[in-house]
Amino acid sequence: MRDRAPAGMDIAAGEYGYDLWYFRHMLEAGAVDVLQADATRCGGITGFLRVGALVESRSMQLSSHCGPSLHVHPCCAVTNFRHMEYFHDHVRIERMFFDGVLTPINGELRPDLSRPGMGLEFKRADAARYAV
Repeated sequence: MRDRAPAGMDIAAGEYGYDLWYFRHMLEAGAVDVLQADATRCGGITGFLRVGALVESRSMQLSSHCGPSLHVHPCCAVTNFRHMEYFHDHVRIERMFFDGVLTPINGELRPDLSRPGMGLEFKRADAARYAV
């Protein structure tokens, strides 16, 4: 894909990776310009940070996949962080089920340091009607 992309277009992929071997293979194959990881798939925050270290060891950059309020804290800890994927439809669903979902200000998300932990709180009562 990188060979066929328009000049100047960087290819980001990897959001379905679940272990370091997956990410390592993508890097060794030269498949991406920017590796993308999702903490909900790659071993949580620790796994996400490990992917960041792997990418940094190759002098590349890391992008996060969806769930911007979930990823904002670990992205702040990754020195080679490039960008965060932000889909309005995903954020709409996050707002339905979580308090503390962040709103971009001038195109940036910043952790809400006034909230404990990652700043998110599950709305059990709102989610209960969707339980199966």
